[in-house]
Amino acid sequence: MTAAADPQSQLPDPAEIEALVRGAHGDPFHILGMHQVNGGPLTVRAFVPGALTVEVTDRKSGRSLAELRRLHDEGFFAGPVPRRKKQFAYRLRAHFGDVTEELEDPYRFPPVLGELDLHLMAEGSHRRIYHKLGAHPAILEAVEGVSFAVWAPNAQRVSVVGDFNGWDGRCHPMRKRHEVGVWELFIPALERGALYKFEIMGPSGRLLPLKADPLAFEQERSPATSSRVHGLVEHDWDDAAWLERRGAALDLSAPVSIYELHAGSWRRGDDGEPLDYDRLAETLVPYVKDLGFTHIELLPISEHPFTGSWGYQPLGLFAPTSRFGSPEGFARFVDRCHQQGVGVIADWVPAHFPSDAHGLGRFDGTALYEHEDPRLGVHRDWDTLIYNFGRREVSNFLQANALFWLSRYHIDALRVDAVASMLYLDYSREPGEWLPNVHGGNENLDAIAFLRQANANVTMEQPGTGCIAEESTAWPGVSRPVQEGGLGFAYKWNMGWMHDTLEYMRKDPIHRRYHQDQLTFSLIYAFSENFILPLSHDEVVYGKGSLLGKMPGDRWQKVANLRAYYAFMWTHPGKKLLFMGGEFAQEREWNHDGALDWQLVDDPLHGGVLRLVRDLNRVYRDWPALHQLDCDAAGFRWIDASNASQSVIAYLRQGDNGTSPVLVVINFTPQVRPNYRLGVPTGGAWREILNTDSELYGGSNVGNGGAVTAVDEGLHGQPHALELTLPPLAALVLAQEQEGVA
Repeated sequence: MTAAADPQSQLPDPAEIEALVRGAHGDPFHILGMHQVNGGPLTVRAFVPGALTVEVTDRKSGRSLAELRRLHDEGFFAGPVPRRKKQFAYRLRAHFGDVTEELEDPYRFPPVLGELDLHLMAEGSHRRIYHKLGAHPAILEAVEGVSFAVWAPNAQRVSVVGDFNGWDGRCHPMRKRHEVGVWELFIPALERGALYKFEIMGPSGRLLPLKADPLAFEQERSPATSSRVHGLVEHDWDDAAWLERRGAALDLSAPVSIYELHAGSWRRGDDGEPLDYDRLAETLVPYVKDLGFTHIELLPISEHPFTGSWGYQPLGLFAPTSRFGSPEGFARFVDRCHQQGVGVIADWVPAHFPSDAHGLGRFDGTALYEHEDPRLGVHRDWDTLIYNFGRREVSNFLQANALFWLSRYHIDALRVDAVASMLYLDYSREPGEWLPNVHGGNENLDAIAFLRQANANVTMEQPGTGCIAEESTAWPGVSRPVQEGGLGFAYKWNMGWMHDTLEYMRKDPIHRRYHQDQLTFSLIYAFSENFILPLSHDEVVYGKGSLLGKMPGDRWQKVANLRAYYAFMWTHPGKKLLFMGGEFAQEREWNHDGALDWQLVDDPLHGGVLRLVRDLNRVYRDWPALHQLDCDAAGFRWIDASNASQSVIAYLRQGDNGTSPVLVVINFTPQVRPNYRLGVPTGGAWREILNTDSELYGGSNVGNGGAVTAVDEGLHGQPHALELTLPPLAALVLAQEQEGVA
């Protein structure tokens, strides 16, 4: 008998069988599935734990072709298939006592990844890597199932585990594509909704904690941590009209006004639970639209294990958090926003990730996504890990994630969190706790390259969208195009403006005369970047109190100060951002575990602030001088910044040629100032288009009867002058009649 004809020679080595049943075999396709050795008969090998007998059947006819031999008590079967010379589609018929199951064999199917995918992954240039990695419902060789793929190059073995296989890592070990270190497997008959994780044996042979899928498109609701088979979101979008104009809505010349919110604590249902995506769409969108905000900004919506992180410690970068519903629910929410003309900005966190055992940390038993050296790879402040931006696969993962949200969910912009922590190797580190770059400096060259590439990709592949930097230092060119040497962000948060002006507003008005520079300093650098003025969630947490709580004086004065401050922000150069609750002067510090204090809206003072914010957005939108040149020095001119003794400032906002200028005068003291004279560029009547002391807003109704006429007397370098009555702790916004504006 020849070796080819000897049935025993067609069977795998017993040592390999033993490795497989112990979960220690790293090449399951070598031992499982259909094989033909040395020209011998076709043999089928299968591992079916718990089965008593296993048959091979013809998939088309269902006819039994062979009964396999049981070669291991744990359930390894193998044997020849008589009278078959070529590979064919088969099934396994497994008998478990009184139960018989027809099984598709995962190890008879071809590879999932194609050659182009492998090439792009190896290059680190697969911008749509989420089409291949993760879990995708698929049809392979006319069989429905799910294809899995995960990057774990240093693992000895990777298996898909879940309810469908009793979380037994021996059942579905994956094929390794050695070219890129990706493991893949098609599991037939598996359906959308199945829970799964990856069981990974590290390079030392030790099993790691079960890992969630880094590219899962849906995850279990926290505190559970399993991934859920879902595939790319399926939604019939109805926002084509918005997508055509969304670039104009974020343009430097547009009136961009952003309402920042935490979806879980904006409102709560009667049961005290957060609203789901559909109820948010029903209630939030009309509310924001009525107030005149142009965009909403969501605190990170990516899946995250710890609710108290508000999403800033994400571990499911490709999954909208299941706390508020399904991926389709989130898509419906975005679509509803767009249908109502409201843009959607999402916070995005590529700066760091938490070290939860089921997450990315030491994913394959090595520092895969992070740095090995804690001087590069750990944020002490947040006890989180730092991505290794210099590793092409990690950079590709993050760049693809940015494009994923913009393309698959139609997000209009990404606000990138903690950019400063990415740019500096010594960020929040003492000497000796960080490593300099190759030039001896503290710049993180890999992170800089990553940010530039990510922003360039967004600009090129998703026109009309952009990224916004939360960056708190004087790093030059954050919002300068990449081709001009900048980082390529569309906008940058003006943290200096926020810090200085809030410090000014905290002071008792009697002391403000000594700190006028805190109001005026921002105009020295206001046009060095494309700025957004942020009054964000960061200013109302961790014992900082609410914005209203920062204001001095009695209750009326606190509210009046806040109204004046809002008018200053809305008329200051730069786009606007206000965190939820600020629009009606929330009194308490923000609590992510509860809803805002909506009952305050019924109070005249709080309701007045709400009306003021609505009118500020209207005035900002309707008067081009207040937004056209927000990011251009030609859009601003001081009338008087020197009257520190009376704590009054006055300035002009200007638009393109032919646009009527707008005069802003703010009195930061509780004294009424009659007969206050200011220079203006043109004569004639100047109308009060907004007075924050109006009784409509809860003020004392001091003003100028709606309008005042300029006289032909030069003052403050202007050819004409106005004589005004300045109301207490209030702002006046005046303009000459403009065609089309009542």
